[in-house]
Amino acid sequence: MSIFDGPADRLPQRAGYLLLPNFSLMAFSSALEPLRAANVISGKTLYEWTILSIDGQPVTASNGITLVPEYGMVDRGYDFVAIIGGTGAERMQDPALLNWCRRLVRMGTDLGAISSGPYVLANAGLLDNRVCTIHWEFLDGFREDHPDLEVSNELYEIDGPIFTVSGGTASIDVMSRLIEVQHGHALAAHVSEWFIHKRIRDRSEHQRMDLRSRVGVSHPKLLAAIELMEANLELTLNREDIAQQVSLSTRQLERLFRKYLNSTPRRYYFALRMHKAQVLLRQTSMPILDIALASGFVSASHFAKCYREFFGRTPREDRMPHGTPDR
Repeated sequence: MSIFDGPADRLPQRAGYLLLPNFSLMAFSSALEPLRAANVISGKTLYEWTILSIDGQPVTASNGITLVPEYGMVDRGYDFVAIIGGTGAERMQDPALLNWCRRLVRMGTDLGAISSGPYVLANAGLLDNRVCTIHWEFLDGFREDHPDLEVSNELYEIDGPIFTVSGGTASIDVMSRLIEVQHGHALAAHVSEWFIHKRIRDRSEHQRMDLRSRVGVSHPKLLAAIELMEANLELTLNREDIAQQVSLSTRQLERLFRKYLNSTPRRYYFALRMHKAQVLLRQTSMPILDIALASGFVSASHFAKCYREFFGRTPREDRMPHGTPDR
């Protein structure tokens, strides 16, 4: 029986939080603070928690803050364990970590993964034949590395004893859902309101802002053109095709991009392709030629030339680890 299936069978519920190196502090605090709030608001110890790291040693978040865990990878009768990922989780292949995850599931412990944490569960084979999600910035790379998995772009997914969470404030939503199932809607709503979280979002809501909010424009035909570009990064459309599909002339299309985005359709489309390539370089082990093709280029040499001109470094240099935003 999953922790999300009904009222808690014992109190307090015991949670373990495994912090990976360079973990996301926001994802971690958003997954822990709702449980603390539930205890305070209810006046009862509904939840207890333990902080873990792989080796029991202090672990540093992606923003440079270091936390001291209580234990390494031990089992202490947890009802659930949440793995908090961040920068670099896509490279986590530690056999001890993967075996520990498999052992927890065999013992009947619910296992969650937040932000980039689903990479660990995928590498352990625990996402096979399950629906999962991951932070949108890791989505393309995750799908390339694990093409056989069913990956959504929703806030979180619960599939049996496994739950995956996109990260950031989505952790508040999944923990609010847990509190609601175990202790009622009134408490969950109060917890959400504590954090100025105006409503408990459903898991099926998409992670990203709608396109209008993301690009800061509202012109419907310009938005339609950008949507076409984002959906066609591998097999690029020419300017005439885009204009025709959104019922504009090429001159009108050029005018809209200059007026609202201070760009041209060609430059804007090119930037989308470059940023997709950068994500694949940093988060996957795909050959550079395959990344070039996935980003709409026909040769690795042309791709490398364009990449260096755009980012000021070569694709091979961007294969080195870099800091990325906290998720």
